[in-house]
Amino acid sequence: MGDRKGVKKPLTDKDVWSPRQERAESSRPLEVRFNEPAKHWTDAFPIGNGRFGAMVWGGVATETLNLNEDTLWTGTPGYYTDPGVPPILSEVRKLVDDGQYAAATTAALNLSGDPSNVYQLLGDMKLEFDDSNATYDKGTYKRVLDLDTATVKVEYSANEVEYLREYFASNPDQVIAMKISGNKLARLNFTVYLDSKLHHHSYVNDKNQIIMDGSCRGRRIPPKVYGNDNPILRSPPKSNESSNPQGIQYSAVLDLQISNGAGAVRVLDGRKLRVEGCNSAIILLVASSSFDGPFTKPVDSKKDPKSSSISKMDSVKRFSYADLYARHIDDYQALFHRVSLQLSKSSKNVTVNPLRENTDETISTAQRVKSFKINEDPSLVELLFQYGRYLLISCSRAGTQVANLQGIWNKDIEPAWDGAQHLNINLQMNYWPSLPCNLNECQEPLFDYISSLSINGKKTAEVNYNASGWVAHQVSDLWAKTSPDRGQAVWALWQMGGAWLCTHLWEHYTYTMDKDFLKNKAYSLMESCASFLLDWLIEGRGGFLETNPSTSPEHTFIAPDGKTASVSYSSTMDMAIINEVFSSIVSAAEVLGKKEDALIARVRKAQPRLYPTKIARDGSIMEWVQDFEDPEVHHRHVSHLFGLFPGHSITLEKTPDLCKAADYTLYKRGEDGPGWSTVWKAALWARLHDSNHAYQMIKHLFDLVDPDRESDYEGGLYSNLFTAHPPFQIDANFGFSAAVAEMLVQSTVKDLYLLPSHPQDKWANGCVKGLKARGGVTVSICWSEGELDEFGLWSENQNTVKSLHYRGITATVKISSAIVYTFDKQLKCVMTQSLY
Repeated sequence: MGDRKGVKKPLTDKDVWSPRQERAESSRPLEVRFNEPAKHWTDAFPIGNGRFGAMVWGGVATETLNLNEDTLWTGTPGYYTDPGVPPILSEVRKLVDDGQYAAATTAALNLSGDPSNVYQLLGDMKLEFDDSNATYDKGTYKRVLDLDTATVKVEYSANEVEYLREYFASNPDQVIAMKISGNKLARLNFTVYLDSKLHHHSYVNDKNQIIMDGSCRGRRIPPKVYGNDNPILRSPPKSNESSNPQGIQYSAVLDLQISNGAGAVRVLDGRKLRVEGCNSAIILLVASSSFDGPFTKPVDSKKDPKSSSISKMDSVKRFSYADLYARHIDDYQALFHRVSLQLSKSSKNVTVNPLRENTDETISTAQRVKSFKINEDPSLVELLFQYGRYLLISCSRAGTQVANLQGIWNKDIEPAWDGAQHLNINLQMNYWPSLPCNLNECQEPLFDYISSLSINGKKTAEVNYNASGWVAHQVSDLWAKTSPDRGQAVWALWQMGGAWLCTHLWEHYTYTMDKDFLKNKAYSLMESCASFLLDWLIEGRGGFLETNPSTSPEHTFIAPDGKTASVSYSSTMDMAIINEVFSSIVSAAEVLGKKEDALIARVRKAQPRLYPTKIARDGSIMEWVQDFEDPEVHHRHVSHLFGLFPGHSITLEKTPDLCKAADYTLYKRGEDGPGWSTVWKAALWARLHDSNHAYQMIKHLFDLVDPDRESDYEGGLYSNLFTAHPPFQIDANFGFSAAVAEMLVQSTVKDLYLLPSHPQDKWANGCVKGLKARGGVTVSICWSEGELDEFGLWSENQNTVKSLHYRGITATVKISSAIVYTFDKQLKCVMTQSLY
């Protein structure tokens, strides 16, 4: 759809930057395609408006939409403190100091806390069609998720009627909309109703509407596994709260409208609507909950989800379906169209246009994934790259909750890993593409979440650790849990979750150069985090400051006495994260004129006393402060490489020896692992400017997972392009987009590296438009036969100086705001034009 009044043209519009050499666009539309209805949840299509989403199965005789709303969780606000921790902490520290690492690991079990709460589902919208649909012509069936419009379409023919269904989730109107139509009059017959696995009640009112009210559990179902050992039992904090507190309440409203002049609607069983003989129908869905922030108990909430949903539906119905769709398109495309990517193979010795291979529109996306290891179709990389951007737009918008382990899409009362936010890689990876892939607004829920964590985390730091500032551990939830997880120290005990999240605050500034954000939002959070880290560090061996106890997330080592352990001191990841936070707060203080502050003086004094990253005897990066034996060299986590990516303390220019060691570390770890591990390795190889290995990890992800035997797989893609651990975790979808962006553009505030890890033979020809670089710069690049042709740079609102780098060529350029600069392969400016 064209530009609309009041909507600013995206910066990647061809009127803004277009290479002089004409380019062929990718022949494939940005579509995920099936030729049959979904058989599994991971065949269904995700749609979402950031807060409210659905999985669309596309059935014929029956249709199901699994519905999710991002505030539906078990539980109530927690306490997240344990006054019994300090003496146990002292015991663990002494055992570590004495080199009794296995004993320290056992003792550290008693530092664990309670499990997180659990992400829930809202329910299902069910449609049952008449018997004529059961004999549909299977050859006519098509189900498509169009990433360009964030719309799902289902088409098929039955009894000489061509049926069409459209689905979208609108952010501006907070509604899921569905239109059903046929090409012959009065042939549409179906029943629609709402259902849920949660406690609920549904009924039809007198407005052709179904209302469903329900509630989440006030206490979670206990986890099935805590670990091999049980921590000591401690009395819970005294509370007047009942043992079965009220959970979050919710309400959904379904509104049914049929075309004028034909058909009728009647009520079945008081809770279903039956449509008979109509031409078309429009179904609208809205939902609300009583959640009123992470610090308000559901029983104390003043929010009425039913009245909120009814009011919301009344607002939505002011618009026609066409207007709702147009408003959805304008909102979505203003974000999605900022970045485009076209990739193709070399045209040398090829007699047909390489962009037009495998263009048969009947080929399903699953078939394309299955054949990728043979044909390595670059357009499938384009699709998965943009799919990650689509998912982020669909599950993380201003005012929503932070994207969880499954984004917002979930079908289970007890989802894998509780569907909770995991802070030792997964939540952070969810937001890796937000900055380079030009979706910085989608980060806003993350910053809101960090603010909530800082409030609870201040209490945890004070009571558990006698420390100032704030701390968060490995697993959190809707209620901003900051205490350790329940169970073994190898996963439960990790004090760096909040610190890693704080690095996103500084990264946001380096990309946007938004000084107001740094001053008013980020700095106080960074300052409080640094304060905790200063207190958490203790005097250690050799004059260094150390963290004790310390783990390397989810990994164990063999101690010198031959025993397996996970607790020691000053793991490489601890030190790398602390170094990153300290460097960031010092830089932020300089920007804001706070470099003389007492806290900054303490940070500067502590920086040279942090344990440096070390190289092991075998030439790899040491994961722990001692060169312990690694019992699982192919472990899925690569935590000790944080300093390379997403950190910045290991660089090709400044630490070549560590880069060489990081290269060997990645080689040792191998290619296998869950999806998120695969794409993290791709980004790490990209930072090393190793295009071959980076691409190999990209290729490694294209493994079609059979959901009937998913335990046979490690990593891979489901047929709807969800990434697999398995089971489904959304982090690798986001990490993939970030890794591809990292292969094409890398940056510091001062430097810009063009095509640093671009696989010349695999993506020989291509264009990327609209990627973001640090320093507030937007980048577009075109290349052919593996060589740079032209690139464009612009900054919307500031002047800057950039050092450009491309294969040994370096140039320094001045960029003035609102001017688009076009450069040739020699990094010489050949054209300028106004941005507006």
